[in-house]
Amino acid sequence: MKKIIIQGGEELSGTIKISGAKNSAVALIPAAILSDDEVTIYNVPNISDRDALIEIIELLEGKVTLDQDALKLDMKNIKNKVIPEELSKKLRASYYFMGALLGKYNKVEMYFPGGCNIGARPINLHLKGFEMLGAKVTYDCDKYIIEADELKGARIYLDFASVGATINLMLAAVKAKGTTVISNAAREAEIVNIATFLNNMGAKITGAGTSEIKIVGVEKLGKAIIEVIPDRIEAGTYIIMGALLGKDLKIDGVIKEHVEALLSKLSDIGVKYEIKNNVITINKCESMNPINIKTLVFPGFPTDLGQPMSVLLTQTNGTSLFEETIWENRMGHIKYLNKMGAKIIVNGSHAVIIGPTKLQGKDVVATDLRAGAAMVIAGLIAEGETRISEIKHILRGYEDIIEKLQNVGAKIEIKEI
Repeated sequence: MKKIIIQGGEELSGTIKISGAKNSAVALIPAAILSDDEVTIYNVPNISDRDALIEIIELLEGKVTLDQDALKLDMKNIKNKVIPEELSKKLRASYYFMGALLGKYNKVEMYFPGGCNIGARPINLHLKGFEMLGAKVTYDCDKYIIEADELKGARIYLDFASVGATINLMLAAVKAKGTTVISNAAREAEIVNIATFLNNMGAKITGAGTSEIKIVGVEKLGKAIIEVIPDRIEAGTYIIMGALLGKDLKIDGVIKEHVEALLSKLSDIGVKYEIKNNVITINKCESMNPINIKTLVFPGFPTDLGQPMSVLLTQTNGTSLFEETIWENRMGHIKYLNKMGAKIIVNGSHAVIIGPTKLQGKDVVATDLRAGAAMVIAGLIAEGETRISEIKHILRGYEDIIEKLQNVGAKIEIKEI
């Protein structure tokens, strides 16, 4: 079994370059299906989720060329095939093939998507939206069959501003007849990235990044290029590390507007940082104030940074309150933090974090992607050796995390144990 081994307590100094956003890349790759030609996606992160999506594209007989971080996808001979369970369950984002294939062929057959165990993660908003566009949804033994004689534009109101549902409905609607309006749409930067890609192909989408997105259907989508935006969650994870261990640690490739909720909370804690162009320089904060954090949809505090941030809160001078409002299983890492010496009391989606506490290296588990990031942060600040198992979750979403941390002074490696 491969584990991440960390010897804690080392300063982090130097520069970490932020990769392309996982949450954009995993939607841009399925979106490419809508083209009848060739598209190129630049700044694609080298993560296992990328590889799983490429497997599905190749199953559908799309031609894939990968040159470092440039992914060229030739869709001229693509076929509509059933996406089997062994591929769909590899990652949550496989559900974007629902919207893309439905939008292109008016039919899709695939099994329920996989991904991290952080909650029920229903896709009812996606399915309800597909039905409003004129599709019929049939569910049979974990397989979805979604088909329509013709997709027609509709006004769709999302009960919750879901990123996944917003993107999936954009994908389904770009070739629908007439106009689609998505109200209470999610506003994350990744949605703007996907809408830009579709518009580059020839789609007519306006309002991405606001709570109302308008899509005028077109008949054909063609060649396009797009660059994946920097990963705001990766950036936030390393910024949190810098607040705990940094010595002039530079995080390069940050779009300030994408991480403002985090930076605001760090300012309240007392963390000092400097922003110049797209580089944040951050140093260890010696005395940190306790705060309250509640995860919200963008532009609120991101759910994907809640678990990493909870590690930082173990080092504040007093009691902090953390509330998760997006997913119900975001507390899987807490028992491992407590095993390492933290004092955290969990009640459902709320956690009371009492600090400061010294953490001791232990054998811990990455129960999901962001819990894994939290365990890495905990290992970096702990005394002694921390050994993290189930590291596949971490490698799903953080490109070259071991090398990036080694390059700034961390004692971290992957070992077969």
